[in-house]
Amino acid sequence: MKILTFSTLFPNTEKPGHGIFVETRLRHLVASGQVESRVVAPIGWFPSKHPRFGDYARLAKVPKSEVRHGLQVEHPRFPVIPKVGMNVAPFLLAQAARPRIARLLDEGYDFDLIDAHYFYPDGVAAAMLARWFNKPLVITARGSDITLLPQYALPRRMITWAAKRADAVITVCNALREEVIALGVPGERVTSLRNGVDLQLFRPGERTPNTSFTLLTVGHLVPVKAQELIIAALPLLPDARLVVAGDGPNRGMLESLARELKVETRVQFLGAVPQAQLREHYNNADALVLASSREGWANVLLESMACGTPVVASRVYGTPEVVAAPEAGVLMRERSPQGVADAVDALRKNYPERAATRRYAEGFSWDDTSAGQLRLFGEVLARRAAHPDAQGVVVGSER
Repeated sequence: MKILTFSTLFPNTEKPGHGIFVETRLRHLVASGQVESRVVAPIGWFPSKHPRFGDYARLAKVPKSEVRHGLQVEHPRFPVIPKVGMNVAPFLLAQAARPRIARLLDEGYDFDLIDAHYFYPDGVAAAMLARWFNKPLVITARGSDITLLPQYALPRRMITWAAKRADAVITVCNALREEVIALGVPGERVTSLRNGVDLQLFRPGERTPNTSFTLLTVGHLVPVKAQELIIAALPLLPDARLVVAGDGPNRGMLESLARELKVETRVQFLGAVPQAQLREHYNNADALVLASSREGWANVLLESMACGTPVVASRVYGTPEVVAAPEAGVLMRERSPQGVADAVDALRKNYPERAATRRYAEGFSWDDTSAGQLRLFGEVLARRAAHPDAQGVVVGSER
């Protein structure tokens, strides 16, 4: 089976952690030996590589083509237009990718279907491309593309159009599946396939008991991750310290908050940490804390559990599906500093054996996810073969 994976959420030489969950799922699928893939991961165009332009300049340095873990990745450029860009992004994205995809076909890579990730603008653009190239389409919903963007009228209409046009929709948790169905997509067309965890990369290691209870939080320092709730909980947890792995625009605010609350000596900011190095931090922590306001399927939760470290997490979207047993960790009763502190205290009172936490994570390998994809893709292709003129036909079921 030949597929074309399409998404702006894909790692590159300048941002190796960007959209790594898309790359990881694809790597495991290809490792099955039953799928070949080429990746088209468009990059926003910017005219200068000068360092003063920050992330824009970094993206300008991304090569037009690269190979990652044996996967051929194309990076066509699409224009980013301030203020109006949100509404026209799907069209610009599709127009930019179309020539590169046509070239892949000319070179002999006649793919069987388009495997798109993130509904807006990526999934909408993929629906346009599927029409142009007359290919079946599967779109994966991953989080804010369904929980946030449909709040805007035009994106909602385009997301709904793309979802109904797709031959199948995948969601990374059942909570997102219900959100997609609420948009008017028939339930029999929406399949829930959760993310897995790399049990070889994330595994228990040697650790020295901490002198103070060590909390770890991993993620971009952006409003949706709400690391400020964890820092604000520290005065309520006088014998705990916090390690923050990640970087982003909220870092200055978080550092100021730590000073204001006089807990700066108990907060360590690591900056961005490569995924391969996260294992050490998971192993050294006593608990991972995630206080997000939105999460589709938070991979960091399973990564921590796979290292034997239980978690404390907010009760949002797919997270209760991840933290579903005492050995996994504790869900907050409320998203507040007090809610964080109470959940940490509850975990400490009934702290699970780290081996039990690891065993729980072992139930989330990528094997089931890859098998589900293969099954669904096969159904899509069989249905299209039987009805070659059909688009957006009903395939698949909840799994």
